[in-house]
Amino acid sequence: MNNQTTATNFGNFIRERRIKLGLTLRTFSTKFAYDPGNISRLERNILPPTLDNDKLKGLAKALQIQEDSLDWVTFFDLAHTAKGRIPKDISNTNTGQYLPLLFRTVRGKKLSRKKLLEVIKLINES
Repeated sequence: MNNQTTATNFGNFIRERRIKLGLTLRTFSTKFAYDPGNISRLERNILPPTLDNDKLKGLAKALQIQEDSLDWVTFFDLAHTAKGRIPKDISNTNTGQYLPLLFRTVRGKKLSRKKLLEVIKLINES
């Protein structure tokens, strides 16, 4: 199974993973003792995810996301983003204090994916 996701938000990420596992919403919910209504609302981005680390880890494991994989990091990043928060492992770094400045700088700008990837490459090369 290809573990890379194409999802751009938390709900789509969950739906993609569940479908890749070959599970219907109801089967997934029953198998892992989740409320199907809540999983449906999560997948449709109506219900924001909890940021309780244990609950997120449980959902990630139910979705068979390997710990410390790129999908694991993406899963947690998307959960925090859905709540309008910066993940603690990022905000607690010495550069985390500059994130508000970065966000204010790019606010209102129409940055293409190509431009954003160029910025990431520039940062990675420094």
